[in-house]
Amino acid sequence: MQVNTIDSQYKTFTPAAQGGQDMNKDAFLELMIAQLKNQDPLDPMDGTQYASQLAQFTSLEQLTNLNNSMDKSIEADYFLSQSINNTLTATLIGNDVKLASPTLHNVGQDSIEFGYNLPVDASNVTVKIYNEHGALIRTIAQENTPSGDHKLSWDFFDDNGNKVPEGAYSFKIEATDGKGKDMNVSSYGVGTIDGVKFGENGTTLIVDGIEYSLADIIEILNHSSEGDG
Repeated sequence: MQVNTIDSQYKTFTPAAQGGQDMNKDAFLELMIAQLKNQDPLDPMDGTQYASQLAQFTSLEQLTNLNNSMDKSIEADYFLSQSINNTLTATLIGNDVKLASPTLHNVGQDSIEFGYNLPVDASNVTVKIYNEHGALIRTIAQENTPSGDHKLSWDFFDDNGNKVPEGAYSFKIEATDGKGKDMNVSSYGVGTIDGVKFGENGTTLIVDGIEYSLADIIEILNHSSEGDG
């Protein structure tokens, strides 16, 4: 139960504090008015003390207004930033991209592109493609491959010449240098941005019919920027 207390000399009125709440400017003003109403007429509040409390109230009000203005400014800046980002992202439609994804999605298209990067020249490169059950279905071998980026295109046929069904496939790149030592090879998917989707969880890109987050995009490519494969 809330209890308001008045001291024996009628000088101080103290509103009961609400649990876990800080005093705002309205509560501060209420306290000042209560002190004036309940002061002893024969021993009124000292003018200096009243002026001091009034100055404190003014400072509290100014800080509150400043805080509210900053909150509104931050919110406005956020929405402005989101609007600019969404507008710029929409301009990416039609561009090719590198994807930080080892997954090759067969959604009925004729072929799909992917690539890898060699830190140094490789004497042998083996590309292995697996189905969703982890079974090896296609192997592509390359010899005397120079360092740098290399792009490949898979027509969704396996090693037996059979067209594979729609679904998700993965790939792995193995390479050895001129001394027969295994190399660390980075790989990536390649696709074309078909559209942009704006949702509650942020902006996503539609690449060859599959939805990707912006974090999945490694690089925006020009149509002629990739090498052979």
